[in-house]
Amino acid sequence: MACTLSLETELWDDGYAWVAGVDEAGRGPLAGPVTTAVVILPRDFEHAVLTDSKKLTPKVRERLYEELTANEQIRWASDQAGEREIDRINILKATHASMARSVAKLSKVPDMVLIDGLDVPEFPFPQKGVVKGDSLSLSIAAASIIAKVERDRLMLKMAETYPGYGFDQHKGYPTKMHLERLQELGPCPIHRQSFGPVSQLTLKLD
Repeated sequence: MACTLSLETELWDDGYAWVAGVDEAGRGPLAGPVTTAVVILPRDFEHAVLTDSKKLTPKVRERLYEELTANEQIRWASDQAGEREIDRINILKATHASMARSVAKLSKVPDMVLIDGLDVPEFPFPQKGVVKGDSLSLSIAAASIIAKVERDRLMLKMAETYPGYGFDQHKGYPTKMHLERLQELGPCPIHRQSFGPVSQLTLKLD
């Protein structure tokens, strides 16, 4: 199926005037934050390229990010849950908390939030989980772009702050290169201590 405003239109027709899409980037990495974003698109929004950020090249994502965030008709916000929050409450709860903070930052509280994936327990806003939503809903896809680009930009900065790990290449994901550098150098301050490959090293170092 194409990425459209069909889900949003159904909700608009049911009386939900403000419909937002939410997505995240960075649940799987061993280092850095998980980033979330929320987007409310205008009802006449169309786009020939916009879809799930994972299906697009970094160059296209960057271009779309600039388009989306510069469009005054689009309401959006973003948030991050850092590695310490992730370690304290676990990655899933940290992601959900960050999603809620993103929505709370919007200048207009949405009547319904479309969330990529399953429903979020105890989410403080009306919500509907949409499996593979970033490939179906333009609102969720737009949120996926913003979350992904903002996280990638941060990890490029982290590559300069913590050289040697290759954060500019793998963005913290558990690639062969990252695991090798982790073994060589040990964890740095932005590594998630609660994630297996990092916690096992930390135990060895203690």
